[in-house]
Amino acid sequence: MADWLLSPGDPAPDFTLSDQNGNQVSLSDFAGQRLVVFFYPKALTPG
Repeated sequence: MADWLLSPGDPAPDFTLSDQNGNQVSLSDFAGQRLVVFFYPKALTPG
């Protein structure tokens, strides 16, 4: 198993991505809060 895969209950590593407005948002910006992170494939790509 790859070392970057998470198991249920593992804490997510910090990451930074652009939001819908192009602003940089980091997971650490929400420290101490409950957060749902949803990823989806790019439009019109198989997945």
